[in-house]
Amino acid sequence: MNWILEKQNMLAYKRNNPTNDHDEEILQRRIKTRDVCVATRQLATLLLAGMPLVPALTALVEQLRATEKNAGKSSLAQVFQQITDRVNAGDSLADALRRYPGIFSNLFVNMVRAGQASGTLEEILIKQAEMLEKRAQLTARLKAALAYPALMIISAVGVVWFLMAFVVPGIVNIFLEMNHTLPWPTRLLIMISSFLTDYAIVIGLVFCVLIMCTAAYLKTKNGKNRWDRLKLQLPWLGELSIKVEIIRFSRTLGVMLSSGIPILEAIEIVRGIIQNSFVAESLDAVRNDIGSGHSIAHAIRQTGLFPPIMVHTIAIGEMSGNVEQQFANLADGYDEEIKLMVQSMTALIEPVILLFMGLIVGFIVLAILLPIFEINQML
Repeated sequence: MNWILEKQNMLAYKRNNPTNDHDEEILQRRIKTRDVCVATRQLATLLLAGMPLVPALTALVEQLRATEKNAGKSSLAQVFQQITDRVNAGDSLADALRRYPGIFSNLFVNMVRAGQASGTLEEILIKQAEMLEKRAQLTARLKAALAYPALMIISAVGVVWFLMAFVVPGIVNIFLEMNHTLPWPTRLLIMISSFLTDYAIVIGLVFCVLIMCTAAYLKTKNGKNRWDRLKLQLPWLGELSIKVEIIRFSRTLGVMLSSGIPILEAIEIVRGIIQNSFVAESLDAVRNDIGSGHSIAHAIRQTGLFPPIMVHTIAIGEMSGNVEQQFANLADGYDEEIKLMVQSMTALIEPVILLFMGLIVGFIVLAILLPIFEINQML
């Protein structure tokens, strides 16, 4: 299979160039997806203008150097200069790009290879740039959706901790000095405040250890599989997770099929970009079913993971001969659904957190005011 041969060639290249591995890995980690999108689109523009590949790469390097000089960068220009040198030495563009797996994925390389073979490299590069941009937008949208509630929760916990550990003890000491029988909310508040004050370091250490152990477990294959399977079963997160994977699967597979890549090879490559391991494993069954002669829609239906509308849309595309366009339509449709889900989640979480904060602060205020009222009545 192509991806196995490419992996073997990459390992052979690394063995023959041991001194460059560390520097290239550091170089590749500095490259941002947004910069790769821009460079890919610029290269496509030069090729569409009729410029041959090597002069187009040379012009792109010049443009990147000028851009990165103003921005204080030098990474991507250096990478494309090395790619230009390899193409000049006789490598194909796909083989040259394959030397940088941290920047150009296996999907990107195979798409470029298909574009060179079919003579549609310019169109392929434009599709790649669009796909990378949409993928970056999806990632940014998901990060923003998670960052906002996380920030609010951290802020709420911080405020409550400050009140319980620093403000409440000073006020409570006044009540204790009066030797007055305190109401149960005040006694409960004193217990909680004393616990947080006396065991603050222990609580912090236990919390950090739990986070580290959980993160380490999720990095294991078994831990990741269990978490990925659990995510799909959760009420809101499961729906979001499957829609995100549908977008990745549909958009990528549609572009690859429209570029002339065979369906079985395309699914094998798409499997590598699916982040949920449970969904990725289900694609093995999809690939086997298609290889056995079943339709794409039938194979996807058999997994039981994907919604019926996706199955029917693909079936219609197979009957009409435009399954690539149907995959693109599915990706765009679910992209809009995720936007609405993120907006509704953000609108729902904010009042919930505010209500939670209000209840806690209200309890603290009540616990402090109750003994004051009782003392006033005694006086």
